[in-house]
Amino acid sequence: MIGRNGSGKSTLFRLITGKEKADEGTITLPRSYQIGVLEQQIHFSQPTVLQEAALGLREDEKECLYKVEHILFGLGLNEELLNVSPHELSGGYQLRVQLAKVLVSEPDCLLLDEPTNYLDILSIRFLSHFLQDWKGEMILISHDLEFLDATTTHMMGIHRKKIFKIRGKSADLFQIIAQEEETYELTRQNIEKKRAHMQVFIDRFGAKASKAAQAQSKLKMIERLPALEKLKNMHHLDFAFREVPFHGKKMVEANQLYFSYDANPLIENFSLMIEKTDRIAIIGKNGYGKSTILKLLAQELSPQRGQFNCSAATRIGYFGQTSIERLNPTLRVEEEIASANPNLNTTQIRSICGLMMFNEDLAKKPISVLSGGEKSRVLLGKIVARPCNLLLLDEPTHHLDIESIEALIDAIEEFHGAVVIVTHSEWVLRRIPLNKLIICHHHKQDLFLGGYDEFLSQVGWVEEDTKPKKKAPVSKPLPPSKSSKSEIKKCEDQIILLEQSLTKHSEELARVSQGGNAEQIRKLIALIDQEQKQVEALFERYHQFFKTE
Repeated sequence: MIGRNGSGKSTLFRLITGKEKADEGTITLPRSYQIGVLEQQIHFSQPTVLQEAALGLREDEKECLYKVEHILFGLGLNEELLNVSPHELSGGYQLRVQLAKVLVSEPDCLLLDEPTNYLDILSIRFLSHFLQDWKGEMILISHDLEFLDATTTHMMGIHRKKIFKIRGKSADLFQIIAQEEETYELTRQNIEKKRAHMQVFIDRFGAKASKAAQAQSKLKMIERLPALEKLKNMHHLDFAFREVPFHGKKMVEANQLYFSYDANPLIENFSLMIEKTDRIAIIGKNGYGKSTILKLLAQELSPQRGQFNCSAATRIGYFGQTSIERLNPTLRVEEEIASANPNLNTTQIRSICGLMMFNEDLAKKPISVLSGGEKSRVLLGKIVARPCNLLLLDEPTHHLDIESIEALIDAIEEFHGAVVIVTHSEWVLRRIPLNKLIICHHHKQDLFLGGYDEFLSQVGWVEEDTKPKKKAPVSKPLPPSKSSKSEIKKCEDQIILLEQSLTKHSEELARVSQGGNAEQIRKLIALIDQEQKQVEALFERYHQFFKTE
């Protein structure tokens, strides 16, 4: 389901689940039909993450914890987090636990409102594969068209308070809506022409006795014509970033940067040169330093080691995740945008407010009452107000609807300066003509020269195993013993065979996980778990030989 912010998508979900009552009409569900909803309001009751997520398991599967672990790992949690309290997690990870709880419950129908919020690329790819294999029904709300096109069979759009539903992809739906708008407008114009033509006849001949009957007939025809109002223009972002010319080549140069929030390095030996007209994306798992790199480039953080040089002619426009929190809640929209550039006059400020979809009345609203999407537009307005030649954008599409995201991408494409963007949207990564990628791994960052599709074809995402590998007990050399050598040899051979089988099945699991076949994954996880238990039992038996001796 797609539609502009405020068009009623989430309201429709609340109607389906009974949280809102319809003024008219009915909603009918089959008997015993289970609906799984991703709740945005979070309430936890269990002491650990694993136990909390396991609440979603069906009664006959309460012991199938491997299902819960598989989904939690796919959504980016690691084994260490399974035994911590869910209350200790960040908001983003708490949402993942909620999502895992819904997915593992295997309801008849899933209702997921913006499920990719706070997920990184790898988690989104996992969720996409998981949903492609979903056997029941589902309705997804998302502004990520690539995610929707990959996971769904039908598209439903809310446009001008009317619902369109088709079998096909997002482009098909947009085409139908455009055709509907065109047909409506042509029909309206034809009706207006017909009405005007008949009105001329009535005005001219209505007073003549010989034409009075015809005039009266045409008057009745006019009354029967449908009154179609002219479609109002849908408000959308339409802006361009103000630019400061940059006449050099190197805007920013970073060499061997090191940064850490604690004893463990987050950024290490990081080097990057930003040249004018560069288009660079920073990608990778959450927690691997993407936003920190952007803060270092924006000089909001200082590296603890390494050299950082920024040209005196570089002017930065920075959109950060924490920047929204810094908006002054007591100021009005127009005052907040004006604070970005004291040289702007009232007319220029109101013009920027209009570009950001804040008309005269909305521009006077205080920041404190704005939604997340409106605050994002205020922050974009502040960047537009201040001329720059280097854009640093941290998840700028968060909270924006599809039309606003399209407008932002258009503005980036038309910008003549350099752009560095952090995003988890593969749709955005493919839309922007990137020439460099910074891929963030655990404690290291790689530079790739090229665009996102080139990266996928030449390198691709290597799924990093979040589960620490269990170390096999270290066995000491066999001492002289009276115990049966044949029994010891048999035990050793069984351990070797099982470890070979474990390696084979683990490699197979990694391969199958890329394709997202849930049934195969479940079988392999169960098989691996069984083999690990057998290995542990054999090692225990193996050591018993020496204890008894």
